[in-house]
Amino acid sequence: MSYVATAAGSLVADTAVDLGESQRVVLHEWSTERLRLDDEVARRLGETPWVSVATDREPGWWKVSTQQWVGAFTLGDLRIIVRPKIKPENLFFLLEVGLPPGAWQAEAIDYATNDELLPALVSFFARTAETTLARGLFHHYRHEEDDLLALRGRIDFVRQFRRGGVLVPMACSWDDFTADVDENRCLTAAIRLALRVPDVPHDDRRRLRRLLAALDGVAEPTASVALERLDRIQYTRLNEHYRPALRLARLILANCTLQDQHGDTAASAFMVDMNQLFEQFVTSRLQRELGGRLEVAAQLRPHLDIDRRVEIRPDLTLRSHGETIGVADLKYKLTDSDANAAGTAAPLARHGDYYQLLAYTTALALSEGTLIYCADVNRDESAGRLDGPAISNRIVSSAAEATERRGSDVALHLSTITVQHLGTKLHTVAIDLSGSPGDIDAQITALAEHLAAMTG
Repeated sequence: MSYVATAAGSLVADTAVDLGESQRVVLHEWSTERLRLDDEVARRLGETPWVSVATDREPGWWKVSTQQWVGAFTLGDLRIIVRPKIKPENLFFLLEVGLPPGAWQAEAIDYATNDELLPALVSFFARTAETTLARGLFHHYRHEEDDLLALRGRIDFVRQFRRGGVLVPMACSWDDFTADVDENRCLTAAIRLALRVPDVPHDDRRRLRRLLAALDGVAEPTASVALERLDRIQYTRLNEHYRPALRLARLILANCTLQDQHGDTAASAFMVDMNQLFEQFVTSRLQRELGGRLEVAAQLRPHLDIDRRVEIRPDLTLRSHGETIGVADLKYKLTDSDANAAGTAAPLARHGDYYQLLAYTTALALSEGTLIYCADVNRDESAGRLDGPAISNRIVSSAAEATERRGSDVALHLSTITVQHLGTKLHTVAIDLSGSPGDIDAQITALAEHLAAMTG
């Protein structure tokens, strides 16, 4: 987990909340609120990695700013809840667990009404895991080695000869067909952690206990070991039905810290990094859409300089027959704009993000590059428009296939600038997450068509 030291790009700074006797406060992603806090509470809150705290002009009041982390955490008696800007059902959609949208409708409604993300997520995980294990506990062959009094499997002659003539116990090796495999071990670790979460409905808590009974005899690794093993699981037709449950298990294991220590401040927390969630979702969907046409590689590390001393890390590189032919960068939240010289007109674009994209296109010898960002989190609520480039076009024709399949208009917010003296075209595309899952899928299809045309 990467820690956030400061919060930038605050959106609202003129609201104030006097907690009084209340020990629960609801904030929103990428916002700033004025809170009345004790000095010690404010200091401890500022030590957490999820919000930043600054002094206010009025004594006893503090400015608390949030960034990309959403969820909830507890600091002593204070409960801080951070809500996302996107709709609850679309937050579950971004989890990309491979299930139809209706699968999480009940949990999305629950999250929309009670503000707590973790209990809703645990309920979703409990139902998904129950459906997974209802098809039967996954078994697989696991290699075992042990010294036994009776022969089992085959003799491990290398280990046996090291004994210097001792015949028993015999060094045996065999393949055991067992349920004690990584898929079930990771589920067990996530279920154990989920059972420690408060406010989970009784029906879902009973589901989790029944699942543990079904997994009896399966070893339980630590959360860190389970996360490492999740990365090594290879999915085949035999264990593909485990994928949705294991993706939810990963989210719980990676983000649920029942006792997180940062500095001298302890906090129980479940916080999701929306930057990572957005990047993983778009990357996964583009790989699916462009499969067979282009290879979509994530987080490759080419070099900026000839001597290969300065690494760059574009979020997406598009390759064909081993050759890089396109590049794209993913930004959930754009960086702050630079003011122009006069300071009166609106800035043309988010300059820092353009500089970064230009470095990628130059180093990779490409004539075009695309910056992809989330429209919702960058929307100027007061003006009712998207932040970013002042000149933009909505493209519909490039997503004709998606329109035909879904029977609705598919529009992308697209803007393009051309770098002087170089002629490099830098495109900016906004993905709007305020619609239905079908609308979002259609936008991803349109984006894939744009990237394919850019590399053509």
